Amino acid sequence: MAEIDVTRADAIATVTINRPERKNAVTGDMWAQLAEIFRAIAVDPDVRCVIITGAGGEFCSGADLSARNSTARPMHQLAAMRHVNDAALSLHRMPQPTIAKVRGVAVGAGCNMALGCDLVVASENARFSEIFAKRGLSVDFGGSWLLPRRIGLHRAKELALFGDIISAAEAREMGLVNRVLLDAELDSFVDGWARRLAAGPPIALALTKRMLNNAMNVTLEEALDDEGAAQTVNFGTKDTLEAMEAFMQKREPKFKGY
Repeated sequence: MAEIDVTRADAIATVTINRPERKNAVTGDMWAQLAEIFRAIAVDPDVRCVIITGAGGEFCSGADLSARNSTARPMHQLAAMRHVNDAALSLHRMPQPTIAKVRGVAVGAGCNMALGCDLVVASENARFSEIFAKRGLSVDFGGSWLLPRRIGLHRAKELALFGDIISAAEAREMGLVNRVLLDAELDSFVDGWARRLAAGPPIALALTKRMLNNAMNVTLEEALDDEGAAQTVNFGTKDTLEAMEAFMQKREPKFKGY
């Protein structure tokens, strides 16, 4: 059985971490596989939305440290972290909207994988933690970048320095997740969101995602310039024309991605 499953339904790709016996802890080889999968999806014109989730009622318990050699030379540890970083960047760079569907634990790198998605939808039984400090480690998988942008610097420090486990409700209150649902409702809700996103204009959504991801790195003037450039691209596509025609004809647009 594959440790990472990729399935497709229409224009939606679902990436499932599949090691339920280890609460979907990710090995070094799996980080490399995830990076390859994310890069392949990024350039697939037939995929318009991506769902990331875990098997067996858990999201991801982070990196599998059971096989890690604590006496390994620093350069070996650095090389191992490159696979983690590659996966984080590949997830961040995907132009398609991404949804984390979270059940059970999302801790350590697993927590930051969820937060690295554009949208996070959690079951009421989900639990989140930047558990690194309790393992004698610093945050990784982009947590130092993601957390302050999600919830502000002081709350980010609270989560990262204490490493406490928080409930889905607490994560929602902090702004870490978009929705918290009854477990029985999670699949249908995420499927509905994914279908809505997959039916949207791919070029416009990708440009919007890119600008929002870059929002804290630019001035207002630069943001306005980026918006102008994006709209110039959009008005050159058939999708924008289709949207205008659909509006006039009082029907739903059918976007083609060009």
